[in-house]
Amino acid sequence: MLVELTIRRTTSEPPNNSPIDGVRILSLLPAQWRKELTAANGEIVVRVRTEDDTTIEQIRVKVTAALTAPEVSHWELATCDTPAIGHHEPPAGSAPSP
Repeated sequence: MLVELTIRRTTSEPPNNSPIDGVRILSLLPAQWRKELTAANGEIVVRVRTEDDTTIEQIRVKVTAALTAPEVSHWELATCDTPAIGHHEPPAGSAPSP
C-alpha cells in the first residue's frame, strides 16, 4: 500500500528545522516500510509504501504513536491518504520508460 502522510506542527512557532524533524520522523517509523521525505517546508510530507497487507488505519496508528516521541512531539499527523490520481507510482523493480 502506498500512502502520503502530511505532518504539521502543533504550535504556531516557525518551522525552522522541519527537514531535520522530517528525518527524525522517518527514523521512528517501522524499518520494513519504504519511506520517502518529499517535502519539508513548514509541513512534512512523507510517502510510505508497505509491501504487506498493512491497512491505512494501521499506518495512521503507527505514525501517530511515533509522533509521541519527545523529539518530534510538536508535530501531528494531519492527513494519511492514498496519493491522488495522476501520481502514478511504478511497480517496485520496474525500469523507467525511455
